[in-house]
Amino acid sequence: MKFVKDPVEKTTAVTDIILALVAFGGIVCLRCLLFNSDELWKISIWSAAIGLIGLAATLGAVAHGLVLSQTFHRRSWLVLNMSLSLAVSLFVVGVVNDLWGFEISLATLPILLIAGLGFYLTTLIYPDIFFLFIVYEVVALVFALGAYIFIAVQKGLPGAWLMAAGIFVSIIAAGIQTNKSIVVTFIWRFDHNGIYHLAQVVGLMLLLMGLRWSVL
Repeated sequence: MKFVKDPVEKTTAVTDIILALVAFGGIVCLRCLLFNSDELWKISIWSAAIGLIGLAATLGAVAHGLVLSQTFHRRSWLVLNMSLSLAVSLFVVGVVNDLWGFEISLATLPILLIAGLGFYLTTLIYPDIFFLFIVYEVVALVFALGAYIFIAVQKGLPGAWLMAAGIFVSIIAAGIQTNKSIVVTFIWRFDHNGIYHLAQVVGLMLLLMGLRWSVL
């Protein structure tokens, strides 16, 4: 096993590891809440979505930080992209559950999973149009932001404002990732991917805190 020599790729791998640890740690915290909450469906959906984010971050750390064969590197990215596509779909199911309830979120689950796989397969067949997945992700995040602002104002769901804040940070993070010219040096050198991961860590932590309050 050899590490890459590029220092920027190393910092990107480290930020991926941090994101993965926050995601998996967040799942543990959510599952612990089951002892004091009857929100099994909600916790399960969000745990699955966050778990897929953690899996994608773990694979990202491997792809960015280790010298891999071309075949293994390509396969890692295939699984990573599929994980992100399904994570976005489950993310929206979680939002729908808070917005319209269990029955509607259950009905939309297969539809959104198929949609996520569809966007993934489209980018697999036509690699040059990956921006379609970015559009899918941004639309999902904007929908979620509007939904949690509405839920916070109209329904007074505890933690909704924190969840809205986390989603807003994630939207900013998505914008950062699309700008490859962004580079920041603070002790180490970070490119757009590394900064994106750190922003996502903040967004995910806010989201997890909001979820915690919403199911207590």
